[in-house]
Amino acid sequence: MGILHAVQVDLGPRSYPVYVGHGLLGDLGELFGRHVTGRKVAVVSDENVAELYMEEVVSSLVEAGYEPVPVVVPPGESSKSLQLADIIYGRLIRARLDRGSTVTSLGGGMVGDLAGFVAATFMRGISFVQIPTSFLAFVDASVGGKVAVNHRLGKNLIGAFHQPRFVAIDVSVLATLPGRELRAGLVEAVKHGVIRDEGLFGFLEENLEELASGRTSPELWAELVAWNVRIKADVVSRDEREESGLRMILNYGHTLGHALEAVTGYSRFLHGEAVALGMVAAGAIAERKGLLPPEERARQDGLLSKFSLPGLEEVSDDEVLERIRSDKKVREGRVRFVLARHIGKVEVRDVREDEVKVGLEAVREFLG
Repeated sequence: MGILHAVQVDLGPRSYPVYVGHGLLGDLGELFGRHVTGRKVAVVSDENVAELYMEEVVSSLVEAGYEPVPVVVPPGESSKSLQLADIIYGRLIRARLDRGSTVTSLGGGMVGDLAGFVAATFMRGISFVQIPTSFLAFVDASVGGKVAVNHRLGKNLIGAFHQPRFVAIDVSVLATLPGRELRAGLVEAVKHGVIRDEGLFGFLEENLEELASGRTSPELWAELVAWNVRIKADVVSRDEREESGLRMILNYGHTLGHALEAVTGYSRFLHGEAVALGMVAAGAIAERKGLLPPEERARQDGLLSKFSLPGLEEVSDDEVLERIRSDKKVREGRVRFVLARHIGKVEVRDVREDEVKVGLEAVREFLG
């Protein structure tokens, strides 16, 4: 079936395409030939994804004349660390990668962030290619050039902006994606609808149950992915490094979401699940501030209620607030939240700690 959509991320000399299609893993050699010149290509993946797709990717690269170097790391958010990055640096040095070489991520958001961080810092920065394999990575993590590792005190605190040469999204891999991960990824599509596109939000209201079940044609999956990629590409093209503040809207639900991930040791929530609860909190705060009409908040929470989300057992407000204080979006003690005005439009506002507690209370009520 091949490429069904090609979305351009317009960043001047750093512009790149995002290819969306079906069966693209077998065509990677041809895509590399369009965008990559150096022969050595490190392919970073986690153990689960490597077992499924590393052989196909390596074979495609070898057939196209490249010299792939497989690098496999343990699955899970704990691998997104300076310690794992150091291990990968050693693997690249021993394999004699140089400044003309490429690092490729083959996996979900964790692998993309880790491999991208390595690409951004190895020999002061070498070429990077994203091959995401989760829906969350399709519509969010693989586009935009944000790469990072975690610190014990917070998520993504050590990182860089490093744009890929291209992104290849093969929707056929969704067939092997666990249902929970698929549903968590769909939360990011809901987020895009809230921040930028009421039409997308309405589409998800009508089709979420079918999508979450996985019973969807490749063409519809590709259309949904491309729809989300266009939204993110537009925001990134207008504000690559969060200098104008526009790109911060992509963090809707993330301030509280990241804190929940951290206080539970990155083990209770998938990223999208934590973001969903962050969106619930943001909706409550926005209504409290008189920004979001109650019926709009109810519409958002109604869609989010279709997701089965972990609870906040043994999570205290004080723990969450302490994590939020170390968030990258805190400026001079003020917590910056993305808050909705209505479905399709958000803005950035300062939020007091007592208002964050209002959001946490709303999350607990939402979870029942």
